[in-house]
Amino acid sequence: MEERIWHKSYAPGVPWSLEYEKITIPASLTRSAQRFPGHTALNYMGRFISFLELDSQVNRFARALTSLGVKKGDRVAVCLPNVPQAIIANMAVLRMGAVVVQVNPLYTERELIHQLSDSGACLVVTLALLAPRMKKVMPFTAVEKVVACHIPSFLPFIKRLLFPLVKKGMTAKLKPDPAVYEFMKLTASQPPDPVEDQGDWDGLAALLYTGGTTGVAKGVMLTHSNLSKNVQQFSAWFPDLPPGSQSMVGNFPVFHSAGFTAIQNFCIFNGHQNILVPRPEPAINMEIIKKYRPSFLPAVPTIFVGLLADPKFRETDLSCIRGFFSGAAPLAAETIRQLTSLTGAGICEVYGLTETTPVATVTPWGGIIKPGTVGLPLPDTEIRLVDPEDHAREVPVGEPGEVAIRGPQVMAGYYNRPEETAKALDREGWFYSGDIGRLDEDGYLAIVDRKKDMIIAGGYNIYPVELDNVLFEHPKVLEAATVGVPDDYRGETVKAFVVVKPGETLTAEEIKAFCRERLAAYKVPRIVEFVDELPKSAVGKILRRELRDRELKKKAP
Repeated sequence: MEERIWHKSYAPGVPWSLEYEKITIPASLTRSAQRFPGHTALNYMGRFISFLELDSQVNRFARALTSLGVKKGDRVAVCLPNVPQAIIANMAVLRMGAVVVQVNPLYTERELIHQLSDSGACLVVTLALLAPRMKKVMPFTAVEKVVACHIPSFLPFIKRLLFPLVKKGMTAKLKPDPAVYEFMKLTASQPPDPVEDQGDWDGLAALLYTGGTTGVAKGVMLTHSNLSKNVQQFSAWFPDLPPGSQSMVGNFPVFHSAGFTAIQNFCIFNGHQNILVPRPEPAINMEIIKKYRPSFLPAVPTIFVGLLADPKFRETDLSCIRGFFSGAAPLAAETIRQLTSLTGAGICEVYGLTETTPVATVTPWGGIIKPGTVGLPLPDTEIRLVDPEDHAREVPVGEPGEVAIRGPQVMAGYYNRPEETAKALDREGWFYSGDIGRLDEDGYLAIVDRKKDMIIAGGYNIYPVELDNVLFEHPKVLEAATVGVPDDYRGETVKAFVVVKPGETLTAEEIKAFCRERLAAYKVPRIVEFVDELPKSAVGKILRRELRDRELKKKAP
């Protein structure tokens, strides 16, 4: 690879380019089980699952899926929070050469129908609590079978007994149904003997969904090569972290690309411990730090803000923490300053998109931290900034432009969407992100704006067009537009501007209730403002940017 301006800023020991090992993620699990059989792979609320046990459970579940008729190339949806069954199911599907489809368990029936039907999933692995919902959507999809998981199944014995009493409403008894199977019964019925890894290196491994300006979620096609190479790139960034030596808090959900690659796959590949967090909150993270002494704490900025706001966090022994990973939204300079002064640990801001598996740039580990930037491109990753309206024109260093990314982690394309793929990927392998960034003279990238109008609230990506479409369905709404407005805790929060039809009356609570029935909770507008009209262009297009600019001016000092 030719030298780029960012290479001079690499930390010592990090190469510009790598010789990639041709090993799939499930195959690397088997290797980790051989190298570190007794090391903890998953820590689930004090239940320690070793790499050997995890590998055996994956073999059992792969055999169980085969017994249910799943074949190589089939799509299997995994709709789970961060519980052991999510990791087991993901690895089993990949190991048998099927395609794993990640689905957010917070989705409504409407959202589930789109994603399951679009992917062509034949089977869904989900919580027992969600099995009735899956049964409702099955007639509208290709799903024929549901594997139901109980949250307490892998808990330590005492916690498993107490769980139904302490967490009322979080357990569910399954009614007899020929299309619904219990996860633990399926795995118990199968031997743990090795299952041959059938993943094709350049073949499709996973579909992770992302939205867009159309408001329609698109399936991002990631190959086994994408998944493995992105982990190897990320691993090379930390040359002083030998395999089998670290523990990482699993705050990012596995159904999200950050949790899927940078925690699940990264820990499996390197033999590190993954401390599963089904519901990330500052208080839970504080308890994990005290009990399990993790070496790395990845989280969205809201978690760090919440921890720093708690005096008990400042009194906690934080000497175990070697580093913080932050992603999904910018980390404020003051937050970085407080974390470093409090702990002395390194801080890595991570930038990428689902389309880049997702890691593209990272703050150099052991290098210079520049607040306001998202670090440097990983080995074998190229970044260039181009004119948003003319991708052939590259903008000079220091000037803003659309971020284009090329590297071995860039997706194969959007599933069954050749036109969308052609817009995002050119023939030379450049992916056009839609983000507006700026490169400085040292090669550090700063994200300064978004070409797309995506809202990032609490680490979740929210696409305004999808919300607008729901609002337009309300019989009393004439026009509507949603934007992200600054929020001290969530980074951004959703605000809806609504024009009511003449002669009708509406309240903010009515709008929110309507949205709650049709959208995941994190997408529901927190603020509703009723207006007489919305700003429009000469051709009648709603000027969302103008609405956002008005809100920013209100917040300005």
